[in-house]
Amino acid sequence: MKTAVLPQVRVAPELRAELDSILREGETLSGFVEASVRGALEYRRVQEAFHARGEAALRRFRRDGVARPAGDVLAALRGNLEARRKQLKRRP
Repeated sequence: MKTAVLPQVRVAPELRAELDSILREGETLSGFVEASVRGALEYRRVQEAFHARGEAALRRFRRDGVARPAGDVLAALRGNLEARRKQLKRRP
């Protein structure tokens, strides 16, 4: 597959110097920029999916008038959080 080039971005010399100062051993500015762009893309995808789920829930509520009590929702979220914490603790 052929690669593409992102457009050049002009930045203040202070920002460039700060970027250079935080690069890790063996890390390039290009690699840092690519990783940052990938992270921003993933963040936007998650935001859009969250928004879409909220809009769908609001449409269902307006159509059916049925909603889950806030306490039930919070309990489910706490359960998800605890399950994830346990999963992360088991990682080596």
